[in-house]
Amino acid sequence: MADPPRVRQGYSSDDRAVRKVKSESMLSVLRVHLPSDIPIVGCELTPYVLLRRPDKTLTTDDVSESAPVDGHFLRYKWYRIQSDRKVAVCSVHPSEQATLQCLGCVKAKIPVAKSYHCSPKCFSDAWQHHRVLHDRAASAVNENGNEEDELFGRFNSTGSGVINASLSGSASSTSLTNGSAPLYPATVAQRSGGETWFEVGRSKTYTPTADDIGHVLKFECVVVDAETKLVVGPGSTLLTSRVIPAPSPSPRRLIPVNGADMMGQLDSDGRLSSSGTFTVLSYNILSDAYATSESYSYCPSWALSWPYRRQNLLREIVGYRADIVCLQEVQNDHFEEFFAPELDKHGYQALYKRKTNEVYVGNTHTIDGCATFFRRDRFSHVKKYEVEFNKAAQSLTDAILPSAQKKNALNRLVKDNVALIVVLEAKFNNQGADNPGKRQLLCVANTHVNIHQDLKDVKLWQVHTLLKGLEKIAASADIPMLVCGDFNSTPGSAPHALLAMGKVDPMHPDLGIDPLTILRPHTKLNHQLPLVIYQYDIDMN
Repeated sequence: MADPPRVRQGYSSDDRAVRKVKSESMLSVLRVHLPSDIPIVGCELTPYVLLRRPDKTLTTDDVSESAPVDGHFLRYKWYRIQSDRKVAVCSVHPSEQATLQCLGCVKAKIPVAKSYHCSPKCFSDAWQHHRVLHDRAASAVNENGNEEDELFGRFNSTGSGVINASLSGSASSTSLTNGSAPLYPATVAQRSGGETWFEVGRSKTYTPTADDIGHVLKFECVVVDAETKLVVGPGSTLLTSRVIPAPSPSPRRLIPVNGADMMGQLDSDGRLSSSGTFTVLSYNILSDAYATSESYSYCPSWALSWPYRRQNLLREIVGYRADIVCLQEVQNDHFEEFFAPELDKHGYQALYKRKTNEVYVGNTHTIDGCATFFRRDRFSHVKKYEVEFNKAAQSLTDAILPSAQKKNALNRLVKDNVALIVVLEAKFNNQGADNPGKRQLLCVANTHVNIHQDLKDVKLWQVHTLLKGLEKIAASADIPMLVCGDFNSTPGSAPHALLAMGKVDPMHPDLGIDPLTILRPHTKLNHQLPLVIYQYDIDMN
């Protein structure tokens, strides 16, 4: 009896050709990478994913299961690679492995991540700042005995809104929320070679938690068939560096006004208990467009990345609980997509003035400006004024210069700087029995003056222009003034003298630079506003 014919398993060359053509004509992942080389606790990680569509076009748009492309979508997963050997990282140089631990921190119950250092020299160099933690720990027992909340409640190193779920067990029942993914139980994907892979996220974006410190994260992106739900083709993965804790913010202090010891008047909610006083925060947050490695070569790239900085900025701003917040260098897109909605959650109303773009040549969505926020329970918005120094420059040149000189003058004066002036009404009572029904108004100016040191005349002209505008508002409403901003000026400079003294000495050396004669006569460089300068510079190096 003849043997039955044998059936050859596999694919013919024609089958393989068909499969190759099909794979080349479907959705595929070409590249994945992270914008920052080191992941930070509390700071979102959103990989850059480059795709090729079936029509051969390239895109970075997400392709979700609810909106597949040609029957395919992308599936994301994040894993924590947890070694059996725990690795501690330096609290000062978080990219370095720790070699020693401060036992004083352990005794004082300071979070353990802040106790590690990479070398004796590191510990010695950081001691002046490090001992502040010890001093605060020794005096921070609040009336409830909760040292941890008092010490780190405002600036918790794990970030705002981050869930710190324990994943130490192989079958943890803890559910996590990360990115936009629904709740799901953490699971162990696999274990080999002394390493355990915990699945910690199922969305494109992942926010590292305190449990991730010292561990490498793995991102996986695969193309999935929408009908079969099976993975199609090879996946793309990347490994991060070890996750590091967010560094502690620099210690700050409140500046007392009129000799008041405001630190002693803070109530349990961080507000000033006196009904007639309020707190103000002014902060140049450094636009992401300017935070380049070329400008800040001494700063590691992860510390310059916007996902890292924005979480730190928000945590610090919210932590101060100021009644009025004036920010400079706020990008238009960051205001709309981040600061306005995030601070709204904390009870702030937002106002914004974007810089003009006659000089700026970049994306108009990333141009920066001035943003003013105020607590809705403390103030209400009455009126808003916008100052565009470009328009003021046009009016000035039209008034004092002949047509032949206007172009050169405008090239020097037009720098896109702006100011935002807001009139607020206080909701708290600051009046005596004699004026029980009088409205308490406050005018808040927020500006960012031109930075170029070779344009001292332009800098002084901008400050003088702003003060003259404020004088008109003050005269019309008998209203107190609060002038905030980044004036890019040092004590002793002409703009500082004008603000602090109300005038500029005609012999001041800054007045020697005035090619357009816009500062003459020098006697006009004055104002009648009774301003008192409060300045606090932070050395961030």
